[in-house]
Amino acid sequence: MAITRNKSLVWNRLARSGWPVGLLILLSSLCGSAAAMEELDSIVAVVNSDVIVRSELEHEISLNIPQLQEGGAQLPPRSVLEKQVLERMILKRLQVQEADKLGIKIDDADLTKAMTNIAARNGMALEDLYSTLEAGGIRFEDFREDTRMQMLTARLQAQEVMKNIVVTDQEVERFLQREGDSLIERTDVRLSHLLIAVSETASNQEVERARKKAQAIVKKLRGGADFAQLARRESDGRRAAEGGDLGWFAMADVPSLVQDLAHTMAKGEISDILRSPSGFHIIKITDVKGTGPEIVTQTNARHILIRTNEVVSDDDARTRLSQLRIRIVGGDDFATLARSHSDDTGSALKGGDLGWVSPGDTVPEFEKSMGALAQNEVSQPFKSSFGWHIVQVVERRRQDTTEDLLRLKAREAIRERKADEAVEQWLRRLQDEAYIEIRMDSDEEDG
Repeated sequence: MAITRNKSLVWNRLARSGWPVGLLILLSSLCGSAAAMEELDSIVAVVNSDVIVRSELEHEISLNIPQLQEGGAQLPPRSVLEKQVLERMILKRLQVQEADKLGIKIDDADLTKAMTNIAARNGMALEDLYSTLEAGGIRFEDFREDTRMQMLTARLQAQEVMKNIVVTDQEVERFLQREGDSLIERTDVRLSHLLIAVSETASNQEVERARKKAQAIVKKLRGGADFAQLARRESDGRRAAEGGDLGWFAMADVPSLVQDLAHTMAKGEISDILRSPSGFHIIKITDVKGTGPEIVTQTNARHILIRTNEVVSDDDARTRLSQLRIRIVGGDDFATLARSHSDDTGSALKGGDLGWVSPGDTVPEFEKSMGALAQNEVSQPFKSSFGWHIVQVVERRRQDTTEDLLRLKAREAIRERKADEAVEQWLRRLQDEAYIEIRMDSDEEDG
């Protein structure tokens, strides 16, 4: 029996065609000669009915090493690196299997579109991206397949994990109270300053006494002591008489000693002690200013959606919507027709009403068609990723959405935190429910 060295292709084809893993392993043990065993691409892990072979692991490691080196990280021992990379490969394989089970796929057209967008964001054409990657030692095909994998896992996780994440209004309120100012893009900060001076000729003992005094003051301030009172009593700074108030600074003008803190500390927060040639400093972010109100044009709109499927073609959907548009322009009630014909069940119950829509709330195709309409005008049928639409603009207004924007950012921040934890739990469940066998012996790991 001849077994050719064709990387993982033969193994995975046999496994996916229904050959039991145990029989595949037995098959490898029957290849008696040493020459045949050398030809065989050895299995390093079994993942349900699939396998990961040594050449796949080696290839993945070769892709990871440059990334680690570029980031300045020290490479772990070879056995540790193999284990870490193999664990990631197993998680990827489990997600691919789950996506196959659910019928989730990334077709070549979607992948090419994504690759074109990546190139465009970097100011180049797709052909230029190919040349740039190859010149940097990255195979275009590796980058393409990695992009496909990222799209696949994102779509899978959105369907299986993200849709179940709920963020309550109470959670948003608590976040805004504790961390709301972190969501504002700061333009100015008001600083308060307390200095425990140390002369350039001070002894080590004097420096240590000053350090301990500054640390004790920080403890008092964080315990609720009034900054202005302590500054007047203890500070050696020029503004001690004013309670340490340094006033407002534009972000570009913040003193270099506290530049980073001015961007990251919360309003009211007390810094750790900061050392400079003049002594030990304590900073309080007294107040912050952010970007001004977000004034946007909102549109009150309603629509009718026809989704395409095996029965309803693009031509069918366009024709139906054209007929409905003629009836609406002729005087039929839009809301009544939306309730009867729209496939968007959420808005159909409300006569197609989408409420007030801000820029970015809808997909680009919808926003473009809606934006071209005058008030009360009904669009021609147009296609989006959801299907075919007609839309009518009921009203427009200019609206200060600063508060809404902060709430949206807070909700997104909470959702991201919950998503990280939810994805980890979901991946652990996939692992717990899977058959996984690691087939790297100690000799391989040590080698």
